[in-house]
Parts: sequence; C-alpha cells; structure tokens
Amino acid sequence: MTVFLAVVLGVFLLALYPLLIAPRRAGERFVASEYGLLPREQLDSRRPGPPPPAHRSEERQAVADAAWGGDWQSAERYVRASGEDWDERWNRLELLQQVARENDAWLDAWRAAEPRNCDAATLHASIMVHRAWEIRGSGYAHEVMASDMDRFRAMLPAAIEEARQAALLDPANPGPWVVMVTAARGAQYNRAQFEPLWEGLVARAPHHYEGHWQALQYWCAKWFGSNRRMMRFARQAVRKAPPGSPLAGIYLHALNELTERSATDTLAVTPMASSVLKRIAASFDRVAPDDERLPVLRHLLAHYMLRSMMYAPALEQFRLIGPWCGAQPWRKDGDPVVAFEKARGTAAKLSWTRPAPQPPVYKMGR
Repeated sequence: MTVFLAVVLGVFLLALYPLLIAPRRAGERFVASEYGLLPREQLDSRRPGPPPPAHRSEERQAVADAAWGGDWQSAERYVRASGEDWDERWNRLELLQQVARENDAWLDAWRAAEPRNCDAATLHASIMVHRAWEIRGSGYAHEVMASDMDRFRAMLPAAIEEARQAALLDPANPGPWVVMVTAARGAQYNRAQFEPLWEGLVARAPHHYEGHWQALQYWCAKWFGSNRRMMRFARQAVRKAPPGSPLAGIYLHALNELTERSATDTLAVTPMASSVLKRIAASFDRVAPDDERLPVLRHLLAHYMLRSMMYAPALEQFRLIGPWCGAQPWRKDGDPVVAFEKARGTAAKLSWTRPAPQPPVYKMGR
C-alpha cells in the first residue's frame, strides 16, 4: 500500500509541476529563434496578420473610388463577380457598406437604376441596421439612454422589412437573411420568431460565417440564450465546418464571449475542450492561407490553447501566426508586444517539444 501511495503521490506531483513550478521557468531565458519563432524586435503590433495582397487592395480602392465618383456599375460588377461564394459576396457587401458611410449617393443611383437588384436592396437594408446600432452603441442595455434605445428599436422593423423585400428579389441569395438574423436580437425577436430566419439562412448557405457569428450573438446569455445554448451552437459549427471554411472559429468567439462575462479568469480544462480545440486547429490547416479571417482566429486559438495548458499545440499556432501581434487577446491588457512575447515564451518553455530549426517566412499566398 505504501508503494502504491508513493506512486500516486508521484503522479500527482508530476501533474502539478506544469501548474506550480514550470510557469515560473517560462519567463527565464526565452530565445524565440530556438523555437522556430521570430525574435521580439521583429514583432509587429499594428495588425493581427499580414496585409492583403496588393492586387486585392488595389481592386477594393478602385471600386471605392469609382463609387464615390458616381459609378455604381463598378460596385455592382464587384459584387456579382463573387458568384455563389456567399461568404465572399457578403465580404464585398461589407466593403461597400464602408464605402457608403462616406458617401451613399451612388447607392441611391444604383437602387433607382436597378430596383430589382437583390444586392443593392440587401446593402441598403444592412446599412439601416448598422445605423440603428450606431445610435444604440455597444454598451449593455442599462448603459444606453432611453431615447437612444427607443430610436434604435423603432428603426429595426423597417430594416427587417427592407430585407424581407430584398429576399423576394433573389430567393437563392442568403444576404437578406443575414441582415434579418443580425437585426433580430435588437428587434427583441423571441425564439419562435428567430428560428424561421435562421432556417431561411442556412437553407441557402448552411456554412455562412457571418450568419453564424450573428446567430451566436443571439444565443449568448446577454441576449436570448444562455452559456449552455451558445456553446452547443458553437460546437455544432465546429462539427459542420466544411474543408476550406474558417467556420470552426465560431467556437473561439463563443469562448471569448464566455470568458469576458465570467467572474473568473480560468478556463475549464477538459478532454472535450482540448479535443474541440485540436479539431479547430486541423480545420484551420485546410483554410486558404490568404483568408483574412484566419489570423484573428489563430490568435484566439493560441490564446485558448495556452489557457487550456495545450502548450505544444499553442506553440505551433504561434509559429503559424508569425510576427503579427496586433490582436485582441494581447491588446486587452496593455502592450500587445509584451503580452504576446510572454504567451509565446510560456508555450515554448512548457511545450516539451524540440525547438524548430529555423523560423519560417511569413507572407500572403495568392
């Protein structure tokens, strides 16, 4: 029995070592290059990831300049060129939404010239929703002035009706349904009202990233769901994420929502949680390297892997992230370079893996 107790005690102390002793060593003599990471002096806190390729930036700027010059046809062609890649089509509408914030005369001209164009109508409905949210602000309900909340809630029904009319113009297009799902929580839709909107969206685009993100907000505890309902929704997104889609990253946003609202800074370390994070990492490996959503998600993945004591997988994410450290997990506590370097050091020193021989070269594909 004494030998058995000694063995049990030894195993227990070995399990506690990473928690009690090793973290102190994580800050000792961390040489990034020994672990296949770029040195601290090359870290860039201006962005979460590399800038988009020059040709993509030039195309976007050309579309914006043409629109501000009154050429709505360039905007129409830009959206139409995305075809039935519904995520990309929505990304392009979001760009045009930013363009319209500075000057929307071109959008009025587009809608007048093509009153049955679903994209133009969807864009207008989405702008109506965003203008309502600008009035409300991002604070909790008790922090918003009553007059602003009244204006906010009065604007949303018209936006939803605009989106419903847009949906009739192109029944296959999920864009109007994304707008309705986005507006539903602000319009105080109950679950019976929300579910048909969600079903309408996924019937047209079952893996729509923005649609899932907006639905996640509806199902979180601060709106019309709960922590359990939100996490169940997020796990479903991981399971159904198709190859090449970053949809599994919705789970990371759910973790972010969960931890920001929690009174504790700890994350439950369970085999299921670790399994989900590993599955997300594998899913990200199949996403195009120039997907502009990917860097932000990799930062979140590294952050939550680290908090789950998954040190070796976290280190691999830091290698893939490269020098970019201008992301939310590292910004929230002050200097992102300091926070990012500390996180990398912890992952490296506690990973129990051999350092990579040379740091890779980080650049955009395509």
